[in-house]
Amino acid sequence: MSAATVSSAPKARGRWSRQAKHEALSGWAFSLPFFICFCLVFAAPIISAIYSSFFQEKAAGGGLFGGGEKTSVFVGLENYIVAGTDPAFWAGVGRVMLFGIVQIPVMIVIALVLALVLDSFLVRRRAGWRLSFFLPYAIPGLIAAIIWGYLYVPEVSPIAANLPELGGNPFFMAPQVVLWSMANMTTWTYTGYNMLIFLAALQAIPSDLYEAARIDGASGWKITTRIKIPLVSSAALLAVLLSIVGTIQLFNEPTVMQKLTGWMPNTYTPMMMSYNTMMGQLTPSGTGPASAISVLMALIAGVLAVLYFVAQRKVNK
Repeated sequence: MSAATVSSAPKARGRWSRQAKHEALSGWAFSLPFFICFCLVFAAPIISAIYSSFFQEKAAGGGLFGGGEKTSVFVGLENYIVAGTDPAFWAGVGRVMLFGIVQIPVMIVIALVLALVLDSFLVRRRAGWRLSFFLPYAIPGLIAAIIWGYLYVPEVSPIAANLPELGGNPFFMAPQVVLWSMANMTTWTYTGYNMLIFLAALQAIPSDLYEAARIDGASGWKITTRIKIPLVSSAALLAVLLSIVGTIQLFNEPTVMQKLTGWMPNTYTPMMMSYNTMMGQLTPSGTGPASAISVLMALIAGVLAVLYFVAQRKVNK
């Protein structure tokens, strides 16, 4: 190797190093707007909620009742202890758990069936059907809950008017049925969204697999059960994880139904409990106790998501 070649090697390494640094800086520059939005919209509220959960608003000053204006006082884990030992909180957790155990599998199965039908040769004008299935998700959740709420009121509903009352309440708003009335709202709203997740996964499957299966004599049913469904397991994992998080955040539907039923408590779901705590409808009230409830529910959602993810990986192995 000549001396010129040896001397040019450090220069080449320096030149490539400068190029790599330039590419890295360019990449960070393009991703900087996303990170800024992520911090402002996602990370900052979480940090703020966790910080607030260690404080309570208490009256300051002398006198028998404290007197003066309210001040924020550090209380440590008191808000978490109060929420964690409240039977109403765990009753709400039980309701959303029961809601999710029943509603999520039903919604996922319907979404998968719709995606399989759209991915087959049975449907013409797929774009129109795909849009019609997805359209309920485009309606804001609160508006959808209000629409369904009125369909449950016997005075204006062509369906509920012909159904008997349960315990002195309209059928769809009776304590025994109201949870499943809300499940119907959620399923109608989010089935199309999950259907698109499955449809995207199905369209990503190479067509060569289908052709090879047909050459081997596989029927359409076997192609669906042996190829399509197993290969969309990752999409199913994503859909279920998103559904678990959404179930924990159940708020719009019970809030609307509370206005219609008249018997539903402010603690029917944990998110209702958090909101009403923040608005002063429950004691202790304020941002701190409400944040503690929200953080606890976030932890529960995270644990459920991890458990499902681990179970799914064991099944796939």
